[in-house]
Amino acid sequence: MNSLDWAVLIGYFGVMVAIGVWSHKRVDDVSDFFTAGGRMPWWLSGISHHMSGYSAVMFTGYAGIAYTYGVTSYVTWSFPIAIGIAVGAHLFAPRLNRLRSRLHVASPLEYLKNRYNLPTQQALAWSGVLLKIVDVGAKWAAIATLLSVFTGISLNQGILITGVVTGIYCTVGGLWADALTELGQFVIQFFAGIAMLVAVLAELGGFSALWTVWDRPELQGHTAPTAGPYTLTFLLAYLFIKTFEYSGGMWNQAQRYMATPSAREATRSGRLSAVLWFVWPLVLFFPMWVAPLLVTPQKADASDSYALMTEQLLPHGLLGLVIVGFFSHTMAMCSSDANAIAAVFTRDIAPVLSKAARTWSQRAGLLAARWSTIAFLALSMAVATQVNSPTFKDIITVVIKWVAGLMGPIAIPFMLGLLRAFRKSGPTAALVSWAAGLFAFWLTNYGLDGIELQIQIVSPLATSLVLYVLIGYIRPEDTPERDAVLDRLHSDDGSPAGGGPAGGAGGTAGGTAAVPPQSPAPGGDRTGQALG
Repeated sequence: MNSLDWAVLIGYFGVMVAIGVWSHKRVDDVSDFFTAGGRMPWWLSGISHHMSGYSAVMFTGYAGIAYTYGVTSYVTWSFPIAIGIAVGAHLFAPRLNRLRSRLHVASPLEYLKNRYNLPTQQALAWSGVLLKIVDVGAKWAAIATLLSVFTGISLNQGILITGVVTGIYCTVGGLWADALTELGQFVIQFFAGIAMLVAVLAELGGFSALWTVWDRPELQGHTAPTAGPYTLTFLLAYLFIKTFEYSGGMWNQAQRYMATPSAREATRSGRLSAVLWFVWPLVLFFPMWVAPLLVTPQKADASDSYALMTEQLLPHGLLGLVIVGFFSHTMAMCSSDANAIAAVFTRDIAPVLSKAARTWSQRAGLLAARWSTIAFLALSMAVATQVNSPTFKDIITVVIKWVAGLMGPIAIPFMLGLLRAFRKSGPTAALVSWAAGLFAFWLTNYGLDGIELQIQIVSPLATSLVLYVLIGYIRPEDTPERDAVLDRLHSDDGSPAGGGPAGGAGGTAGGTAAVPPQSPAPGGDRTGQALG
């Protein structure tokens, strides 16, 4: 990098902070901070949903997979994600939107207390928060790894720089800042990705290289849709997992659906995100697939191949733009995760830990949301410094095995709890399936030797799914109150949607959920009232 590249990078950081400061004026309460007040246009929500779904891990861990196995990286990663989002856009997106519009909640998990019970809500909340700290830590480590290749600064310095900049804009501006910066990041990544594609095609002889390079010896086997550990079974397992994860199972994508004005707009948002996942990764992946023709990686897993290729092919200025593109993905995902975790902590966890949190004013609730965001970012940055330790092994292990494996037990009760088909599955089904899924993760990853990758990542979710459904039939726990919650999530006809802020009755930022007329609850106490 030279001074021009540094100017592009610093300018990018400045614009992100400026967007956060501007977004500050749109944030008056916790509803604005966590769900944009339900005023986010579907197209902005869709772009934000897409951008918050992947990070610089694509340019490190997945770049290594693409270098080694070719198109397998697309077929077994972004393609199943696109399918999963397309399914979820119709199955889950409308219901997630109605969590805000019908039940007046700001956190995706607020409804769980009434759909199941308080222990279930807390189990999913705490386990999800801990998982996300590790997940986002891996993302910080990925971008810091790339930054060290280009600038020579240490891993910890890279983590600190990106974490502080992200913390400023997402803490000040909330979900509005996340979405608007993600829009800007998408534009930057578009030009950066096109620039890299053009540079690679020029190096390989022009546009015709798109179809003429595949018979070269260095790319032997690169056109196989599945290869190595990424088998057809892995693909099916990944599709199964990502349908839940990217449809809202990891919460930040759920917020994008909740932020749109209506259930119909949420569905349109999901469709746009699905289309972007089908198309845009192809542009980003092609240079990675042909990288064996252009560079020799220094790392055994080839995770530095894309960065080396960028340095070799792009002139200064464009090099800075591509580096900014790396940052854009990571900062988009990390900021959206930070906002989601802050929502869960302030709306679901804090009111259980502290009586005072149940009666927070709007100002106090907003302040708590911002401090929770800062705390989450700090903890994830601390984890990032250890991501290459023997505990976590490496970045791609954390992302594929830990996140994909542990997401299922958390997502199954949360996502299937939205569907009336599973109304008989109550607190027992939710907690047993959650605990058994976590045990399956430990058993297949650490308790037994020689377990294939696809079994490691799918067994926790499959265990949770089977037990959740089975226990629901063996021990049904549906009640009129729980059925009433589901009824309000399933149709735009019938009971009024009800607008208003997520703070609910009483105007407390601690979060009063909507209560049925027949069962009024104290305005500030969220631990003993019914959604409906």
